[in-house]
Amino acid sequence: MLDARRKRLVYRANYRGFKEADMILGGFAKAHIESLTEEEVLQFEDLLSAKDHDIYDWVAGKSPVPANYDTPLLDRLRKFKPVP
Repeated sequence: MLDARRKRLVYRANYRGFKEADMILGGFAKAHIESLTEEEVLQFEDLLSAKDHDIYDWVAGKSPVPANYDTPLLDRLRKFKPVP
Protein backbone atom coordinates (compact mmCIF):
# COMPACT_ATOMS: atom_id res chain seq x y z
CA MET A 1 0.00 0.00 0.00
CA LEU A 2 2.78 2.45 0.92
CA ASP A 3 4.64 1.60 -2.31
CA ALA A 4 1.60 2.52 -4.42
CA ARG A 5 1.27 5.82 -2.56
CA ARG A 6 4.94 6.54 -3.15
CA LYS A 7 4.55 5.89 -6.88
CA ARG A 8 1.56 8.24 -7.04
CA LEU A 9 3.52 10.90 -5.17
CA VAL A 10 6.45 10.70 -7.58
CA TYR A 11 4.05 11.14 -10.48
CA ARG A 12 2.21 14.05 -8.81
CA ALA A 13 5.50 15.72 -7.90
CA ASN A 14 6.80 15.50 -11.47
CA TYR A 15 3.74 16.76 -13.31
CA ARG A 16 2.70 19.92 -11.50
CA GLY A 17 2.37 22.22 -14.51
CA PHE A 18 4.90 24.74 -13.17
CA LYS A 19 8.39 23.92 -14.41
CA GLU A 20 10.24 25.11 -11.30
CA ALA A 21 7.92 23.13 -9.02
CA ASP A 22 8.32 20.06 -11.25
CA MET A 23 12.10 20.28 -10.93
CA ILE A 24 12.15 20.81 -7.17
CA LEU A 25 9.31 18.53 -6.10
CA GLY A 26 9.89 15.89 -8.75
CA GLY A 27 13.62 15.81 -8.21
CA PHE A 28 13.15 15.55 -4.45
CA ALA A 29 10.59 12.76 -4.85
CA LYS A 30 12.83 10.76 -7.18
CA ALA A 31 15.83 11.16 -4.87
CA HIS A 32 14.12 10.58 -1.52
CA ILE A 33 10.74 8.85 -1.88
CA GLU A 34 12.05 5.42 -0.88
CA SER A 35 13.64 6.75 2.31
CA LEU A 36 10.60 8.72 3.51
CA THR A 37 8.88 7.43 6.61
CA GLU A 38 5.14 6.89 6.55
CA GLU A 39 4.71 10.19 8.43
CA GLU A 40 6.85 11.98 5.85
CA VAL A 41 4.83 10.43 3.04
CA LEU A 42 1.72 11.92 4.68
CA GLN A 43 3.43 15.30 4.96
CA PHE A 44 4.52 15.16 1.31
CA GLU A 45 0.98 14.25 0.21
CA ASP A 46 -0.32 17.20 2.21
CA LEU A 47 2.30 19.53 0.75
CA LEU A 48 1.41 18.50 -2.80
CA SER A 49 -2.17 19.61 -2.15
CA ALA A 50 -0.92 23.21 -1.89
CA LYS A 51 -0.61 25.51 -4.89
CA ASP A 52 2.63 25.25 -6.88
CA HIS A 53 3.50 28.92 -6.61
CA ASP A 54 2.97 28.85 -2.84
CA ILE A 55 5.25 25.83 -2.47
CA TYR A 56 7.88 27.48 -4.64
CA ASP A 57 7.72 30.69 -2.57
CA TRP A 58 8.06 28.72 0.69
CA VAL A 59 11.03 26.74 -0.60
CA ALA A 60 12.68 29.91 -1.96
CA GLY A 61 12.00 31.78 1.29
CA LYS A 62 9.92 34.40 -0.49
CA SER A 63 6.89 34.04 1.77
CA PRO A 64 6.21 32.69 5.26
CA VAL A 65 5.27 29.03 5.56
CA PRO A 66 1.87 28.29 7.14
CA ALA A 67 2.23 26.28 10.35
CA ASN A 68 0.61 23.16 8.89
CA TYR A 69 3.29 22.98 6.16
CA ASP A 70 6.25 24.02 8.35
CA THR A 71 7.62 20.52 8.87
CA PRO A 72 11.05 18.85 8.89
CA LEU A 73 10.12 17.49 5.45
CA LEU A 74 9.81 21.04 4.08
CA ASP A 75 13.20 21.82 5.63
CA ARG A 76 14.67 18.86 3.74
CA LEU A 77 12.99 20.08 0.56
CA ARG A 78 14.51 23.55 1.05
CA LYS A 79 17.99 22.02 1.31
CA PHE A 80 17.49 19.85 -1.77
CA LYS A 81 19.39 20.98 -4.87
CA PRO A 82 17.77 19.66 -8.05
CA VAL A 83 20.02 18.58 -10.88
CA PRO A 84 19.05 20.41 -14.10
